[in-house]
Amino acid sequence: MVSMKDISAACGVSVATVSKALNDHKDVGEETKLKIKKIAKEMGYFPNSSARALKTNKSYNIGVLFVDEIPKSGLTHDYFASILDSFKVAVEAKGYDLTFINSNNLRKGRLSYLEHSKFRGVDGVLIACVDFHDPEVVELAQSDIPVVTIDYAFKDRLAVLSDNTKGIRDLLTYIYSKGHRKIAYIHGQRKSRVTEERIQSFLDTAKELALEVQEEFIVAGKYRDIPNASKNAGELLNLKDRPTCILFSDDYSAIGGMNEIKARGLSIPEDISIAGYDGSDIALQMEPQLTTIIQDTRMIGRIAADNLINMIEKPGKTEVEHVMIEGILIEGNSVRQIGTN
Repeated sequence: MVSMKDISAACGVSVATVSKALNDHKDVGEETKLKIKKIAKEMGYFPNSSARALKTNKSYNIGVLFVDEIPKSGLTHDYFASILDSFKVAVEAKGYDLTFINSNNLRKGRLSYLEHSKFRGVDGVLIACVDFHDPEVVELAQSDIPVVTIDYAFKDRLAVLSDNTKGIRDLLTYIYSKGHRKIAYIHGQRKSRVTEERIQSFLDTAKELALEVQEEFIVAGKYRDIPNASKNAGELLNLKDRPTCILFSDDYSAIGGMNEIKARGLSIPEDISIAGYDGSDIALQMEPQLTTIIQDTRMIGRIAADNLINMIEKPGKTEVEHVMIEGILIEGNSVRQIGTN
């Protein structure tokens, strides 16, 4: 294995100068830095991670806690997969690696999320798509390890949140502006903070618009469950006084609604209008193109990474805040203009 001593001999400089050059210290000239880095690369030098950790008191490793137990879609979930990809790109650009944290068994002893994080020696943890009321998640979030949460806010902990309140408000207001007064909402599991925010925003916005919402128009569904969404949509279509527009919990669920509507020989949006949420790629390719809210996943992931690394590298100097990221309304072609009789 090539050492700094080997590089110093090849470059004709001290080991200290090699170390400073490889770590971009300002007291080494740029020309000397480039020469040392070039020779180090040619010699196949790689910094020893253990030595680096001892010197800096950091592992340059960030944990990711991702347990998608309710939708059971894991990393195929467009929303979280895109956030994680953006987060990964941002942390790797700053020299950090990612390690997935879970409750693995180790030598016959089960590790909690916090224990696993400490065992791996991570500098910080991203927590996304979990049961935030799980005692183990709470324990990790309240530990001395820097954490950032996605779409859930613990007190005095960094959080990056998609603005679900504004997203639903924008979506419902748009549908209302198209003349619809009979608008149904098939929402996701109520166990989720995101769901509660969206339902409350739907009801609050309806009140602001003086829009009467029939009790049977608020339907409990499941996220990303096409068969369940088809069933829910069918129940709404069976109502004697059925809605003119159905808002689904997400774009994948909207597919279930479309299937049921088309199976009954109805057309979208001529016979009934629909809207989704998330702004997934599939929504933009549907026919007709789905009316939806695009959540800025790239921004969410990048901001989560930047803020978490600031907390790691500047402990006590980084303001802990809850950052809200707005979505964008895509009008699409799935909501038609109707009269307001």
